[in-house]
Amino acid sequence: MINSAARFTKEGAGGIVHCSLCPRFCAIPSGSFGSCGVRGNKNGKAIIPFSGNLTALAVDPIEKKPLYHFRPGSVILSAGFAGCNLHCPFCQNWSISQSAGSGRGYTPEAAQPGDIVSAALRENSGAIAYTYSEPLVHIEFLLECMALAYRHGIANVLVTNGCINAEAAREILALTDAANIDLKSFSHDSYAKILGSGPSAVNFLDTVLDFIKLAHAQNVHIEVTTLIIPGFNDSIEELDKCIKFIEPLKIPWHLSAYHPDYRWNAPPTDPDFLLRIKERANKKLHYVYAGNIPGEGNNTLCPHCNAVLVRRRGYRTDTPALAPPGEGENHYRCGQCGGKTPILA
Repeated sequence: MINSAARFTKEGAGGIVHCSLCPRFCAIPSGSFGSCGVRGNKNGKAIIPFSGNLTALAVDPIEKKPLYHFRPGSVILSAGFAGCNLHCPFCQNWSISQSAGSGRGYTPEAAQPGDIVSAALRENSGAIAYTYSEPLVHIEFLLECMALAYRHGIANVLVTNGCINAEAAREILALTDAANIDLKSFSHDSYAKILGSGPSAVNFLDTVLDFIKLAHAQNVHIEVTTLIIPGFNDSIEELDKCIKFIEPLKIPWHLSAYHPDYRWNAPPTDPDFLLRIKERANKKLHYVYAGNIPGEGNNTLCPHCNAVLVRRRGYRTDTPALAPPGEGENHYRCGQCGGKTPILA
């Protein structure tokens, strides 16, 4: 995979490589990398020298992604990469997300797509998650690996910031079964000036919103996560904008508690505040979950009779009222009332 051609790039005058994968539209001089630290330029030619280099390959509970309405209680093989096209100062995986370009954090030898698919089969994992940092900046490797996974009956899961342009988004989502997408803020300025470290003209927020809507339109199972950070995105006005956007999509929203990390020193999220936002959101949204705090507020109830479909304690689950799908269906049924649930088998 190291010599695979970089896609979504164009070689321009003066030896500049123009990348169109994400809304940055990086113009990369020879000997440099784009903002993601993954997509580069050598002697006027686009290169992706870290393709297939993994930062981690591990078996996780699917709830860790987090995905609560997709194959609950199952395990998933997680493949991690380095690099990211955002530069969040509170990133909790900053040691890999911000280590690209130099090659730090990469394995000495690149994996092949077949290596990852073989690992999933060996671990009896019916799905592969592309995760830990931002997988989409490695889109060429993902497209090949995801196509191979499909041929072996393995589902593909993205854990992503959703910050890529429409052409690439349509192609990757056609191979995606489920995704957890970060909605980090509902502010153009916050995305551009704080998360993207770029000019406000770079429209990160709309790109992410369009990615979420496109995934929904392409029948990808999606769940959205927002890390609630004091003084950054925790105003009622901004959170209400998130709620208004998510409401017509009828998808789960994960509210996650922040703790200080990397370059951000705001105090940790108050668990009581997180639960108040969850209660507020529940007036408009069907499924809101609070993560990174103690307690048992993350059960999934039947939308018809309120039976507990999935009970969660951290990453441990049991399914007291979850019944198999009917013939030709892919959603579980409620074992008490027989109604269709929002949970995919």
